[in-house]
Amino acid sequence: MAGFLARRLLNYAVLVIVAASLAYLLAAVALDPRSNYADRTPKPPPAVVDAQLTALNLNDKTPLIERYATWASGVLRGDFGKTVAGAPVNDDIKRRMGVTFRLVILGLVCGSLLGVATGALAAVRQYGWFDRLSTGLSFLVLAVPVVVLANMLILVASWANENVFGRSLLLVSGEYSDGLTTGFWGHVADRLQHLVLPTISLSVGLIAVFSRYQRNMMLDVLGADFVRTARAKGLSRRKALTRHALRTAMIPVVTYFAFTFGALLTGATFTEKIFGWHGLGEQLINSIFSNDVNTVAAISLLAAVAVLCASLAADLLHAALDPRVRAG
Repeated sequence: MAGFLARRLLNYAVLVIVAASLAYLLAAVALDPRSNYADRTPKPPPAVVDAQLTALNLNDKTPLIERYATWASGVLRGDFGKTVAGAPVNDDIKRRMGVTFRLVILGLVCGSLLGVATGALAAVRQYGWFDRLSTGLSFLVLAVPVVVLANMLILVASWANENVFGRSLLLVSGEYSDGLTTGFWGHVADRLQHLVLPTISLSVGLIAVFSRYQRNMMLDVLGADFVRTARAKGLSRRKALTRHALRTAMIPVVTYFAFTFGALLTGATFTEKIFGWHGLGEQLINSIFSNDVNTVAAISLLAAVAVLCASLAADLLHAALDPRVRAG
């Protein structure tokens, strides 16, 4: 097991270096920080622009490999450089990464767990009313883009607040309410009220995907010999399904876990913009429009690390479910 994890970590370290390097090089080639100074009044002299861009390691007149070496050496020290405005990238990223990963991880956990449970139950009750209902709802959700789903949730929540709850119970904008004086638990409740709709927006699509995948995997093992053997040895149907069939059927699903995390980061970008959460996704869009090479590279690096951490978690779950991996 230790050797398995060591090999995985080494592979992931190489992949992070490659992904981060490509992200920086692509951003440095595609974005043009110099254009930010073109519309200023009065227009600064070219020498002043060059000096400012050089100080920020954004001067396109400096060889690309030299700019990359400067950026990479800073990253090794934990310094992602400065934004086009001259502020440290680290300060803004630290705050925003907590916002994004809190939202994404909660959405991933809720979506994957509920999706697996829904798919397993649908397989056990194949062609029953629950199977047909979950199948229809899954295809309906998969056909609706995240942007549309998020706006539909806002409309439904606004209607429910006015006509059902009689007060603003489901909050539709921001991470928290300013000026609260309700104490610790009041702040916790306020955070949860702001968290409900974005989490649902991210989780619903995952539930649909995982339920379809888990249902197919579960159907493949329900009639397997090891399930019949477990029943023949005296295990009840429920225990045979949960201890043997579900455990085996989840092995391919946990492999899919890491790839889903990457897709969820993309979905979180739209969710953050719609619900007013100031996270990495929102900043990535703003940085591309402002030609902020260092911020784009930093967010890309964090996304690569996050996806590979999810992949490591999937490997650990795979090893927990399949003893052959631990033995190898």
